[in-house]
Amino acid sequence: MSLDKILSISGKPGLYQIVTQTRNGAIVESLIDKKRITVGAHSNISILSEIAIYTLTEEVPLRDVLKKVKDKENAEKTSVSHKDDKDTLEEYFFNVLPDYDEDRVYASDIKKIIQWYNLLHTNDLLDYLEAEEDGDSSEEE
Repeated sequence: MSLDKILSISGKPGLYQIVTQTRNGAIVESLIDKKRITVGAHSNISILSEIAIYTLTEEVPLRDVLKKVKDKENAEKTSVSHKDDKDTLEEYFFNVLPDYDEDRVYASDIKKIIQWYNLLHTNDLLDYLEAEEDGDSSEEE
C-alpha cells in the first residue's frame, strides 16, 4: 500500500486507509482502532501523497519528510511525542528539516507529522516510503 491509499480526514483523529470507493465517497478504515466508516465526497480529505511541507526554497513532499524522520530515528518511533510542547517539537523538526519555513509550518503541522509517522510505524507502513521511490525511478527509465 502506498501513501496514495492513506488519508487524513479533517475533524477526525489519526489516519485512514481506503478500503473501497463508493458512488458517494469511500469506506475507510482507521489505522488507530481499525474501525470502518463511510466518508462522503463532501468531506475534507487529504491524501498523504499529495501533502508537501514548505521550506525556504521549495515544497518538500511529505514522503521525503517522513523518510528523513525514519532515517533520524533509525526506523524506530520518534524520540518526541506529538503531545510535547511547541519548542520541543520545533527543535526536533529543525533537526529533521533544517530549512523548513517557520512562518508557514505551524506547531500543529509538526504534531500531525510526528503523529502520522508513529501511526505508519505502528502499522508497518513505513517500508512503502522506500518502495514508492523505487517504483518512481523504474517508471522514468
